[in-house]
Amino acid sequence: MIITRRLAAGACALLAALAGGAGPAQAADGPSKDSPKVELVLDVSGSMRARDIDGQSRMAAAQQAFNEVIDAVPQGVRLGIRTLGAHYPGDDKAIGCRDSKQEYPVGQVDRTEAKAAVAALRPTGWTPIGYALRGADQDLGTDGGTRRIVLITDGEDSCGRPDPCDVARELAAKGTHLTIDTLGLAHDDKTREQLSCIAEATGGTYTTVRHTKELSGRIKQLVRRSDTPVDEAPKPAKGANECATAPEIGAGVWTDRATFGEHRWYRVKVRPGQELRAAASVAADRQVDRDYGVLVRAVGENGQELVRGSDAGSGRTDVMASGLRYPVGKARKGDDRDARSVCLEVSSSFSAPANVKRDPGLPVELAVDLADAPDKPSDLAAFGLGRGWVLLAVLGVTGLVAGLLWGWLARWRVAVRREN
Repeated sequence: MIITRRLAAGACALLAALAGGAGPAQAADGPSKDSPKVELVLDVSGSMRARDIDGQSRMAAAQQAFNEVIDAVPQGVRLGIRTLGAHYPGDDKAIGCRDSKQEYPVGQVDRTEAKAAVAALRPTGWTPIGYALRGADQDLGTDGGTRRIVLITDGEDSCGRPDPCDVARELAAKGTHLTIDTLGLAHDDKTREQLSCIAEATGGTYTTVRHTKELSGRIKQLVRRSDTPVDEAPKPAKGANECATAPEIGAGVWTDRATFGEHRWYRVKVRPGQELRAAASVAADRQVDRDYGVLVRAVGENGQELVRGSDAGSGRTDVMASGLRYPVGKARKGDDRDARSVCLEVSSSFSAPANVKRDPGLPVELAVDLADAPDKPSDLAAFGLGRGWVLLAVLGVTGLVAGLLWGWLARWRVAVRREN
């Protein structure tokens, strides 16, 4: 089973949001030696001249997306840029298949210099993907911090040696915590298969891109994700089909697989005075239909639903996540209640065309945390907008105040018009 690290990052990021915490502040003098490193590897081969992305060439779309990404790089991320096929326009395959160069070194980003390097690129030569991946691995070094390569290409490797999939497996086997994510600007099966193979070998993601906004948004997402490393290795857990037979899990990150439409159940012990925080992610690691959703529910021992979190979307995605919070009040004096058993149900509404394989199921990741419950009753609202009469009262008062202000302004405007 291939465990995709993208789920862990997505689930843990959502769990951090549930906790309401903020990440550590970055030093004013730039990223530290242990900060994450990302290298963008861009295909600048001749085929990037094709004009099929929002009325412009693939190269122009990539340059526009890179400029937006450079402007949005988190302060704590070291970024570099490497190209393939950018400098040799000839027909000598031996030379063309070594045409890969680092255009901007991995480190704190000087936006002016990085954008200038991107602006000078012109579609030129071959597509030596395997050779470029080895170069990017060397660019990232091994001085600490997570390591990520984001490959953007419009076609499969045109050199054959070294084979990109073999290179990805070779880099993964080195154990240097490298993740390779791939983005395809072309939509043929051969390109899709090769880029999927590269990504899966290192626990990365593959995404097909058709628009400039999708390209810049996806690269930004991957760069931000590198700044949210997963501290704990995910552990396998096989969910049950019902609460009564669900396996017991504790705090940590848990992985599973669920077929389309399947519900998975897990059991967590929550002691009085603790708050259960759970985030579930489901990865669309194959072609799926455009409408989907993810639901995670907490259910009590008597089968009553305690709280739920859900999210839904439409269009292309690689990960969908949802989360919840459920606090258990502190035990009163003389109350010797044991830990409460809470069942977590994870389900999704992904569907797929008839020709898409169903086995193995979609990757599921569940991040669980048990924290001290809030002291104030107002803090015990479940994940979401809130619940109960307090929320209704706040909304009512807000509406009343807004109405009075609007009425006063309207009267004032009428009075001013009469005077004029």
